[in-house]
Amino acid sequence: MFKPAAPLSIDSNQQKRLQSLVRSGKTPQKIVLRAHIILAAAAGRPNHGIARELQTSRPTVLRWRARFHDFGVLGLMKDATRAGRNTTLSAERIQQVVEATLRTTPPHATHWSIRTMAKAQGLSRMAVQRIWKAHHLQPHRVEAFKLSRDPHFVEKLQDIVGLYLNPPDKALVLAVDEKSQIQALDRTAPLLPLRPGIPARQTHDYKRHGTTTLFAALSMLDGTVIGECLPRHRGREFIHFLERIDGATPLDLDLHLIVDNYSTHKSPPVQRWLKRHPRFHLHFTPTSSSWLNLVERWFGEITRRRIRRGSFTSVKDLIAAIDAYLEEHNREPKRFTWTKDAKTILRKIQRCNEALGTAH
Repeated sequence: MFKPAAPLSIDSNQQKRLQSLVRSGKTPQKIVLRAHIILAAAAGRPNHGIARELQTSRPTVLRWRARFHDFGVLGLMKDATRAGRNTTLSAERIQQVVEATLRTTPPHATHWSIRTMAKAQGLSRMAVQRIWKAHHLQPHRVEAFKLSRDPHFVEKLQDIVGLYLNPPDKALVLAVDEKSQIQALDRTAPLLPLRPGIPARQTHDYKRHGTTTLFAALSMLDGTVIGECLPRHRGREFIHFLERIDGATPLDLDLHLIVDNYSTHKSPPVQRWLKRHPRFHLHFTPTSSSWLNLVERWFGEITRRRIRRGSFTSVKDLIAAIDAYLEEHNREPKRFTWTKDAKTILRKIQRCNEALGTAH
């Protein structure tokens, strides 16, 4: 049996403050519990009886009695400060973990996990997690890249970046491309809406109702987009879209079109059409360098905002949704601005090539 504790001595002002804390609906519950402990102790209740009545532990009762004795009511309002965790790993030990993460891979696996690294290094999972977080290491992540092998990469890069940063006088620069094979997907059940703590959900299965190709020309001047959906993306469709651009732009301006190396853009019918329309000038991106064409940035937006999570009962329904997005975008267009010059890009590519041990 525990020896009964002496009643806790409190004055009238302290008792009023404690009772006020208990009655207030705004007092955090943990502080209410502490106030009840002190009031019960002041009434002469034994510590084990207080713990049983308030459904807490005897050490908790003893701790808050001691805090009140030392600091009064103010001592109940905040948790006691705790000593920080001692650093137990030396700089050399941390560096070993970092080097192992960067330079090695585990047996029979492609990358380290926190658990496998902790086991290999004889450390706790939390220690490895802290080291990786401090050094921005994420072995579980991987990103894709592709280097261009175009022998004229530098010339094409300088040409296109020059158009972005220093467009010609009395001319429009348009980033042009096709987003092909856009599928009219109809989900087999309606989208479940967003709820607190639960994201919107859609069925994994769907019905296909056909495809369309979106031709788009993004103006570098003001961010407007000339767009049209066509059933295919052959040379004749590209010529049709060029005629659409011709009719939608001022006739007294030259047009500089940034396009990729798709064979349609270089077909003989397209070349003959361009000869008959000398204000059109095509500038080709290097192979495997779609990132140089800013219309791809706009394609990403329409995909994310309107297509990917959409449900379409027909190709006609899909095209109507795309046309509506185009119309809304052009009401308040957003201008895309290129910021990196060709020298900066080439330096970055050179560092990448050096890391890979290859030459461009």
